[in-house]
Amino acid sequence: MNYRSVIIIVAVLIMSLFHNSCRSPEKVSEHEPDEHTWLEEITIEELQQGYRNGRYSVHDIISAYLDRIILIDKNGPALNSIIEINTDALQIAGELDRELASGKIRGPLFGIPVILKDNIDTHDNMANTAGAIALRNSHPSADSHVARKLREAGAVIIAKANLSEWANFRATNSSSGWSAIGGQTKNPYVLDRNPCGSSSGSGVAVSANLCVLAIGTETNGSIVCPSNNNGIVGIKPTVGLISRSGIIPISFTQDTPGPMGRTVEDAAICLGTLTGIDPSDSKTSASEGKYPADYRSSLKRDGLKGKRLGLYKESMGKLDRVDSLMYQAVKQMVKEGAEVIEITEGMGQGYYSASYEVMLYEFKDGLNTYFKTVRGDVPVKSLKELIEFNRNDPTELQYFNQKIFEMAEEKGSLDSPEYKRALASMLKATREEGIDHIMNKYRLDALIAPTGTPAWKTDLILGDHYFGGSSSPAAISGYPAITLPMGFIGELPVGITIFGMAWSEPQLIEIAYSYEQTTKHRKAPKYLVTD
Repeated sequence: MNYRSVIIIVAVLIMSLFHNSCRSPEKVSEHEPDEHTWLEEITIEELQQGYRNGRYSVHDIISAYLDRIILIDKNGPALNSIIEINTDALQIAGELDRELASGKIRGPLFGIPVILKDNIDTHDNMANTAGAIALRNSHPSADSHVARKLREAGAVIIAKANLSEWANFRATNSSSGWSAIGGQTKNPYVLDRNPCGSSSGSGVAVSANLCVLAIGTETNGSIVCPSNNNGIVGIKPTVGLISRSGIIPISFTQDTPGPMGRTVEDAAICLGTLTGIDPSDSKTSASEGKYPADYRSSLKRDGLKGKRLGLYKESMGKLDRVDSLMYQAVKQMVKEGAEVIEITEGMGQGYYSASYEVMLYEFKDGLNTYFKTVRGDVPVKSLKELIEFNRNDPTELQYFNQKIFEMAEEKGSLDSPEYKRALASMLKATREEGIDHIMNKYRLDALIAPTGTPAWKTDLILGDHYFGGSSSPAAISGYPAITLPMGFIGELPVGITIFGMAWSEPQLIEIAYSYEQTTKHRKAPKYLVTD
């Protein structure tokens, strides 16, 4: 057990002394305790109805979720999805209860427990580490834009989630969900399977009902893949819809935070609270006038009716059983009034290698800029110093290398012709020669594809055994995508991704919500152990 895990357990046990609903860790069984089953799959609307009619207090709800973290994440199945608990959470809950008693509901996420990926700044007792030992004592001097918007909406940030260290942009082979601070996160469906990443802990925490919502971040696949592997809904927005200020960066061009929840409705409600122009992130200026006041207007049971969808065949053919589920999904969509056309065209040439080149340049530039904002006892102030620190640390390189760091450090500035060529090439290939071209040519409302294959076995020696996925077109173009459960292969969930052109989130939510309501594929995990 590492130092941060000990702190988490001590902090929550201290808080437990001050409320009656906590259970002693000695009473934890292999599976979740009966007294917490009432939290299973609870939604934003159900919680807030309970607040309005006096059935629940915010303090009691937050206490119950903190109990679950200790009982399920740290003991029980020991999912290891949480890096740090917010020891101010119960105090914040009490403040919200006082507001409620005075007749005030702060916003659409009032009293909703939310967990943030541990690369998102919060100005409280929690550090922001990216899972890295070098940032163990990094305490931000201000909330990220995302954290501030959540608090304004009434959410209670209860913890920080484990992640693939440095958002999976350090080693050329690695195990998703592993970080030097947090260790290896487990998949709640089958414990020796991988949760995918890099928003691994965020996906697991939502799936295991350790929170109602989590915030992940994606550069390419880091929201949609953990949503796939953990059987939940994930929204990867258009880049610029949500500010990235106060988030440890990889790519200025591709990075975006996004909501992860158990239902399309919950994820859509959360998305609506996070939008808005932020002067600290120039990408957000393009979003002006491009988003509704509330995405709940897109929650239409008949949202598939009349939609013309393109089945993106480029992402199929990896696993027959996944393809079979995809064709069942197509059949259901047609039954609900959609027209589905098979699309054999792909993106333009060379987009993936160009994206990788762009990420290397932008990571070096963005990380060195972020280090200038870091406060606390942090032993590094640049990527170059970070590389040297890791070489001398006994934990950081025990499993995986840092070759991506080393490649990024060799790159020049963002003024270099090589960077500019790669950036122009990848955007042209995925936008005007890719998604825009395909959707205009075939007059589509959206594209659909399997999100990925079922979770593979976690391997700390050889790293991920991931194959197949559909994240790259939307991720590299900077366009939106939504993934939600499509069914199961054995005990493992598989998702369907719906993606489209820039700022098409309302339309994608319509399609996703309609499909969800007619299928109801989401099932809570059982924490199975492989014999």
